Parts: sequence; C-alpha cells; structure tokens
Amino acid sequence: MSKSPITCHVLDSTLGKPASGVAVSLETLSGASSGQASVLAKGQTDNDGRCTTLLDPSTKLNGGIYRMTFETGSYFAKDNRPTFYPRVEILFTLPDPPDPHYHIPLLLSPFSYTTYRGS
Repeated sequence: MSKSPITCHVLDSTLGKPASGVAVSLETLSGASSGQASVLAKGQTDNDGRCTTLLDPSTKLNGGIYRMTFETGSYFAKDNRPTFYPRVEILFTLPDPPDPHYHIPLLLSPFSYTTYRGS
C-alpha cells in the first residue's frame, strides 16, 4: 500500500500513548523573505497518532521550504489540560529533487516538544 510522501506521528509523552485527533496541516512556503504559504493538505492523526494520508501517494513534491502545523492546543483542551504551546509549527527543507518519503514525528507534552526527521 502506498502512502503520502510526507507523513507524521504524534506521541503524547505525558500519557505515554499516541495522540489521536490532532489536526495537522502541510504548507509550502514561497520564498524565505515573502512568508507566503500555500496549503497543500489538511488531516488529523488517527487512533495510533499517525497521519499517513495527507497527500495522494502519487504527489510529486518540489525542493523548498515546507511547514507542518499541529493544532496542539485543541488536542490538550479536549481533556482540560493546559498547554504552553497551542500550536507547533515545524519548518523543514526538502532538497531538489526530494527523496520519495519524509516522516515527521512529534513527541509532545503540555510544556515541551521534540521533533526529528524520522524514517
């Protein structure tokens, strides 16, 4: 089964389980100085905290700067948990030509987060 060329996985490190129901959006940024963004996709993490269907598997990406945004405030609000980070925005650069797949994990707690390029 093919998957989106960009996927993500959100883990709630405070609860020690996947963070399901986190709204995710993916944008491409046009020019570092312009700050203009174009939304490529929107999705939501599944029961395993994954979002593997952001883009159609046949999507061909270009090199450039992208932004993945996680609506963490809404996620924590569902359980009446305060958070210092209402939104996590991760900027990353894809080379030209890009690899066929990128995975962006987010380890999340109400007062910290960590991310890295996954596999």
